[in-house]
Amino acid sequence: MEENLENELDQSDPAPEMDSGPVAAREKVRKFPTTPGVYLMKDGEDRVIYVGKAVNLRSRAGSYFLKAAQTERRTADLVREIVDIDYLPTDTEVDALLLEARLIKDIQPRYNTELKDDKTFPYLEITTREDFPRVEFTRSPQLKGTKLYGPFTSASQLRETITVLQKIFQFRTCSLDIEEDDERWRWFRPCLLASIKQCTAPCNLRISKEDYRKDIQKLRLFLDGQRTKLFRDLEKEMQEASKNLQFEKAAALRDQLQSLKSIELRGEIDTHQQPEVFYIDPKKGMAGLKKILNLPEIPRRIEGMDIAHLQGGETVASLVQFIDGLPFKHGYRRYRIKGVEGVDDFASMREVVSRRLRGLQQKGESFPDILLIDGGKGQLNAALQAMRAIDIEPPMTISLAKREEEIYVPGESEPKRVSRHSYGLRLLQYVRDEAHRFAQHYHHILRRKSTFDE
Repeated sequence: MEENLENELDQSDPAPEMDSGPVAAREKVRKFPTTPGVYLMKDGEDRVIYVGKAVNLRSRAGSYFLKAAQTERRTADLVREIVDIDYLPTDTEVDALLLEARLIKDIQPRYNTELKDDKTFPYLEITTREDFPRVEFTRSPQLKGTKLYGPFTSASQLRETITVLQKIFQFRTCSLDIEEDDERWRWFRPCLLASIKQCTAPCNLRISKEDYRKDIQKLRLFLDGQRTKLFRDLEKEMQEASKNLQFEKAAALRDQLQSLKSIELRGEIDTHQQPEVFYIDPKKGMAGLKKILNLPEIPRRIEGMDIAHLQGGETVASLVQFIDGLPFKHGYRRYRIKGVEGVDDFASMREVVSRRLRGLQQKGESFPDILLIDGGKGQLNAALQAMRAIDIEPPMTISLAKREEEIYVPGESEPKRVSRHSYGLRLLQYVRDEAHRFAQHYHHILRRKSTFDE
């Protein structure tokens, strides 16, 4: 259904005249921006039944309220159920596509049949701990010893791009375990790529480790954004080939240039995380937290909190719950911030911490083993102030600052800095990022008002 309803991002002109569908939803769409984003259609029970992406939100979402959409076989059933519609703006078309995929996987809307499975977007992976690093297409990136780029929105375009990049930078894509000081490689027969000058044949030690790594460094500079000169050189070569009536060469160069430019159609790892890709061992994560935080025993329950400002100026807080290192969705909560005027994250954090812990206390329920606050020392202090104000002995409360991934612990003047590969840190990042996603996007998952803690 997803592919049938919307094969590509909307490229249409300004919003069409809308003449059908629920009045409230139709009028709401008229106020949508004409920028990229994701729209979410809901039924009479406030359930999200379809998620779509658009270059022009107003135009694309508005097309569902035309008479044609009511009679079109592919959209008629969906349109009859639409009662409300919301949107999430994005900066780019790529962001819209990746966000759409993320929301479909998490919400599982009835009218989206594509993107619901565990299939993930691909990455370009460069190994970093080998004498002669490899460049690979992968959907299952390694957790250590690699530099990742992506996720990419098109697997076929990424494969084509790697082929073009290989012609330019001549890196290897094989899985051979090559060591420079192993003389046996001098007798190895290189593959065809060496003969057609698409690989410098480190498998035959035809290039030194230093020179090969220089080529990889140039590749990484290109992937990190230094592309202008290469694009300019290729365009110049293409024009010269065309001028000399070498049309096949010019066409090949044109295709190479288009493939290279598609490298920009990718997301950022931190922003467009795919939890199903970067697996975190829950047992090792919990054991790691025991060691990092000097706890007397392995913790079992972690709760993470974040503050978000939604469209319309509403401030909300999210709470996610992990048990034994895994998300426990029934324990997720979202709070409307009531007692704070304007944007004040510290005051909002004080309010939600107070409400959460007081509520647990009144119900006779236990506190979490670890309460994780998204932010730095200021957010942590705000949470602790809230506990003191209601005379509650705080559970182990910490905060995680995003930029340097530093862990702030009460009573310690300096944050804890642990390895980026630490299982404990990766679990905290998972909890923090899940709280952020739930605050920013997942409020659309909520089926009933009871999932709001008023």
